[in-house]
Amino acid sequence: MACNSVSCESGCYQDQNSVDDERPVASNGNASNHASPRRGAVNVPGVCLKCKINQTIAVTHPAVAGSAGESGRFCADCFRNNLFGKFRFSVTSNAMISPSDNVLVAFSGGSASRVALQFVHEMQKKALKNFHASRERERVLPVFGVGVAYIDETTMCAEASSEFDEATNVVELIVSNLTPPTKQFLAIPMESIYSPELAVGRDSLKRLGDVVSDITGKDDLNKHLRMLCLQKAAFDNGYTKIVLGTCTSRIACHVLEATVKGQGFSLAADIQYVDARWKVPVVLPLRDCLSEELNMLCSLDSLKTVEASQQPCAGINGLISSFVKLLQEENPSRESTIVRTAGKLTPFSFNRTPEVDDPNERLATKRRQKKYNLKPDKSQPPESFCLICSSPLKKSDVSGLNGFALEETSAEIYAAACSSCHYQILPKDTSSMEHFLSLLPQSINTLAKGSSDSHMFLREQIQDLLLSDSDDET
Repeated sequence: MACNSVSCESGCYQDQNSVDDERPVASNGNASNHASPRRGAVNVPGVCLKCKINQTIAVTHPAVAGSAGESGRFCADCFRNNLFGKFRFSVTSNAMISPSDNVLVAFSGGSASRVALQFVHEMQKKALKNFHASRERERVLPVFGVGVAYIDETTMCAEASSEFDEATNVVELIVSNLTPPTKQFLAIPMESIYSPELAVGRDSLKRLGDVVSDITGKDDLNKHLRMLCLQKAAFDNGYTKIVLGTCTSRIACHVLEATVKGQGFSLAADIQYVDARWKVPVVLPLRDCLSEELNMLCSLDSLKTVEASQQPCAGINGLISSFVKLLQEENPSRESTIVRTAGKLTPFSFNRTPEVDDPNERLATKRRQKKYNLKPDKSQPPESFCLICSSPLKKSDVSGLNGFALEETSAEIYAAACSSCHYQILPKDTSSMEHFLSLLPQSINTLAKGSSDSHMFLREQIQDLLLSDSDDET
């Protein structure tokens, strides 16, 4: 959510320079609701609301001030500290990064992923400094490792490969400049999820994109394949967490997109700080930051982004992105309001950080977790996950397909997919289902065939107990 003087959870609004302000502070760091405004406090126009000394961004940097509300309230230093405070608070209160972790930052080239990489680097650099400063290093927790993944989506988009090659070189230069410590850089072609032989995977990926005719479905499929790439790269290289630069603005768009597509049941799974449904858990440390804030920080600190790799959304996703942008221009709190409203949904059991095996690290993690942390409902776990997008499915989604006049194999595949994938990604002609499955990556194809084979095996096991049509008539 957007940070302000009332709802700030990172404590960045506490004015340490003022001794005459003794407002009561709640145990979680928030100012109490009945606190009265500070007496004699005067907000001088053009002066930072926090430090009361420096000029605001709107005065000192009018070219980058834009329309973000903080441009007229904070100076550059306080704005930067405020944004990093929200990032750090999300990481510590949700135990996103532990000292023994090896995190992989997904870098897309935009301002959100660029800020996420910068903040993770600053946390790692500070941990390394504390480690070297300690005299008893054997008792100090280790410094977590960081890697950066950049996915080459040339095959699934219309961009020329030369532009992506140039973007890859720029990203690699950005990563190499963030030292020490040294960070591994992974340039991952999307077709690598098929086979080490990229030529074979590139052909399958192109044909898969041609099979999906729906514009929105193709955009969603590209997003799902991107996550499979990150999962494969993280698992193969020994990473324990994946850091995404998903911010409040992107989540607000996703909330409306999922609502329009009929993904209300699975929506709660996608908007939490932690998503551990995958082999490698995914974390969103920038969940409380607006895209305008991230863009402003990139301008202030000259953080280089890679615009060549930014692909515009299409179909429903593009329309909703434009709609939310228009809402935000009319009212700067609209995106935060959408996310806060969706945040009232009950998270799933996998929306929390898995416990670690090291008892010392587990104790440190529990100390950092706050009492208002997520309390998922473990009594109602999802029945299964969607074959294509891994969205949680409820039993009614599967039972509602029993009336479909489909072939046996096609029925099993449809039963293993969510309603959104039914209408946007899976082929309408059931006779082409086998061809569609043959074009999917092996990880998805194995699940699809496994689901069908398990049902066929179960049917063979109970064949003697089933009534035939003649027995039923008798």
